[in-house]
Amino acid sequence: MTTSLPVTEVSADAGRSAHGRGFWLLAATFMTLMAFTTVPTPIYRYYQERDGFPTFVITLIFAAYGIGVMIGLYFAGHLSDVHGRRRMLAVAIGLTMISAAIFVISQDTPALLIARLISGLAIGVLTPTATAALGELAAAHRPDRSPAFASTVATVVNTGGLALGPLIGGLLVTLLPDPMIIPYVVFLALAVLTVVALWATPETVNPVPAQNRPAYRPQQVALLPEGRAPFRAAALAAGAAFSVLGFFTSLTGTFVGRVLGYGAPLVTGAIVFGVLGASALVQVLLGGLDQRRRLITGVCSIVIGLALVALAAIVRTLPLFVVAGVVAGAGVGLIFQASVATAVRFSQPDARGGTLAGLFLAAYVGITLPVIAVGVVATWWSIPTVLVVFAALVALTILACAPVMLRSAARG
Repeated sequence: MTTSLPVTEVSADAGRSAHGRGFWLLAATFMTLMAFTTVPTPIYRYYQERDGFPTFVITLIFAAYGIGVMIGLYFAGHLSDVHGRRRMLAVAIGLTMISAAIFVISQDTPALLIARLISGLAIGVLTPTATAALGELAAAHRPDRSPAFASTVATVVNTGGLALGPLIGGLLVTLLPDPMIIPYVVFLALAVLTVVALWATPETVNPVPAQNRPAYRPQQVALLPEGRAPFRAAALAAGAAFSVLGFFTSLTGTFVGRVLGYGAPLVTGAIVFGVLGASALVQVLLGGLDQRRRLITGVCSIVIGLALVALAAIVRTLPLFVVAGVVAGAGVGLIFQASVATAVRFSQPDARGGTLAGLFLAAYVGITLPVIAVGVVATWWSIPTVLVVFAALVALTILACAPVMLRSAARG
């Protein structure tokens, strides 16, 4: 004799299964769109050789992306709380396609700036929306699982995507013709696939009907009263940590090529992949540790890595620079993970997307403004000297934020 499950139970199981599939489809979409943003890293040298512009222009092209991210975060990063996650994810995918098309169609410097700006706008919409949606999909699929799982996956695919971009770009540039076109055509095709993935991903937020929507206002952080100091420390630490990623993704090619004498795009791509890959991998390997121990490990790692970056700049050796980048990158990943967990823990439940947008805004201020400053100062100082000063300032900022974050982690 066979028995059948009640219809409601079957429906609930089907819903959980759909949310589980949607979780991994969204993770893949998130990683793909993040990877596109760092594909130009090993290609910058070709633009520089063709147009003959100085290093400062590379930092401007990179900064256009960071500015785009900040604009997207401030004006649209919170809108998925009102309009739904899927709708805003579709906007991010559409903007990425436009950016890739501009890279393919036009190759002059103004076009590069516009394409990078639009790419940044896409990521400004994407990062808080996808991070919040991953948490909600995971909770719907496995309510018994710790929220830390979704936060870890979100930060891993974020930094993992950033890591894959330069490596894929370096391989495509090395193996295929048209180095300033083919990589963008490939990612334009991948962006089309993300549309299919989004179609199969359940919505996790009911859009607010038009007549009930609050008046539009730019992004605002909405925190629980006890979360203000921890959030400020987490935001400043995230900005400082992301400035390290900003340096490696924008100026590695210049330092390795002009100072160390290794000009191959694949070398640049592999180094940046190592830095960002370490940032993603360490979050997986140390996922079993409590947040406080992960944070202590992250602070020690980034400070040691920055010290090695300064030493590598002084003695001018590639192996030491690679090791320094990997160690610092691991620290970036752990600090960023702790920052995201802090933002999630102390955000108002109905404004999680907006609060995460605030954290990512701080991170991308860090990834943008210091890199512009490095590019400006490098016109007067040697690149090794700039690196030493940059490493010292970032390390001091991280050490200043660490006590507040550690106290918050101990309470959590």
